[in-house]
Formats: sequence, structure tokens, C-alpha cells
Amino acid sequence: MDKGTVIGMVAGVSLISLSMIVGGGIGPFINLPSFIMVLGGTIAATLVNFQFEDVIGLLKVTKKLMQAKPISPQKYIDQIVNISKKARTSGLLAIEEDLEKVDENFMKVTLQHVVNGTEADELEKIMQAELMSMLERHKRGQKIYLAMGTYAPAFGMVGTLIGLILMLQNLSDPASVGPGMAIAMITTLYGALLANLFFIPMSGKLKMRSEQEVQFKEMLLTGILAVQAEESPRVIKTKLLSFLPPADREVKKSDESQQ
Repeated sequence: MDKGTVIGMVAGVSLISLSMIVGGGIGPFINLPSFIMVLGGTIAATLVNFQFEDVIGLLKVTKKLMQAKPISPQKYIDQIVNISKKARTSGLLAIEEDLEKVDENFMKVTLQHVVNGTEADELEKIMQAELMSMLERHKRGQKIYLAMGTYAPAFGMVGTLIGLILMLQNLSDPASVGPGMAIAMITTLYGALLANLFFIPMSGKLKMRSEQEVQFKEMLLTGILAVQAEESPRVIKTKLLSFLPPADREVKKSDESQQ
């Protein structure tokens, strides 16, 4: 579970609700028709703008994003270095028996290409194309969330205009003007909250996770191409550590010195 996403959303909803309660109660801020108008309108506009399959696929992406655990590059660096040692002593075909121990699909597929004898240039083209395809899928999810972050406030304003029209029809009753105005403004509030607390932040989260995953898989590809070229395990490790932040490199070196 992604703790940052969950904590951020729960904290946001809790603090906003607390401010409402302290300000006089949460009851006046609850209006189901207004919420349905904003959320329903946002979803409808999204379905008009994007393909149905992409919108449905966004649900799977969101679930994966919420359940994803932080990637641990150190584990795979060690795995690639160990494989490189075996390849240098026993040959590239000998690493096939280690494929079952690899739990990362991109890494497993790339290693399988090495075992099958795919040339380095061709292998790099194939796996870079796979990375670009993955990146495009992630960009579609980012665009959908960003669009929803635009639609939600717009439909909030639509709901407000509808509320104002209904209120103006009852100006003969001064007592109804205040409550009517309050209800009219609630849709704007819902639109702003959905956009700025969920849709836009989720787009940003997808972008960040996508960049992290691409960098991680580029690290794997670099390491496996080095294995295929039968480079020294020490050189391979140095190459792979260059993908890590300086602080993580120091931690890795510290762990090795204690062994």
C-alpha cells in the first residue's frame, strides 16, 4: 500500500472536515444532488473525451498505484552481479537456470533474450520499445486524471449556476435566498475538492511513479547488456550504482564493508 497517497488523502479530508465542524457543523456542507452532479458530469465528460477502454483501464492503474510497494533496486543490482559472475565462468547459456529466481518480468524477458542469443543492438531496441510502450500507457492515465481535474471545477460552476437560477425564481421569499445561495455554492466546493485533493494529485503521482519505473528498468537493461558483453562484475556493479542517489550508494558500500 502506498502510504503517502493514503495518508495525504485521509489527512486532507480529515482537516477539511474538522474545519467545517469547528466552523459550525458539517451538515450544511452535505448535499447529495450537488455531489452527484459534479462527479457524474466529470465522469461523463471524461468518457466523451477518452476511449472507454482507457477510462476503465484507469481503475486498474489506480488500484496498482495504491497497492504498489517502493522498488528496491539494491536487490536487483545484487542479482545481476551474481548472474554476471556465473556468465563469466560458465557462459551465457548457464544463466537460464537462474531465470526462475527472477521475480521482475522486464528483467526476466531481457535475460531470456540474452540466453536465446539475441544480438545486443537488437535487444536494446526491443526492450527500449517496450519501455516506450509502457510510458505511453502511463501518460494516458496521467492525461485522464488531469482532464478530470479540469472538468470537476467546471461542473461545480455548472451546478452553482443551476442553483442560482432556481434561487432567483424564488426571490419573492427572502427567507429562501440565503439557504438557496449556500446550496448553489456547494457544487463549486465539491468540484474544487475533487480536483485538488484527488484528480490532479493522482496525475502527479502517476507521473512520478512512471519516471521511477522507467529509470529502474533502464538500470536493469544497462546491467543485462553489460552481462551479455561479459564485462567485469565490479564494472557492472559500478554502472548500476550510478543509477542510485548518492545516499543510497553510500549505504550499499557501508553494507558491503560490514560483510
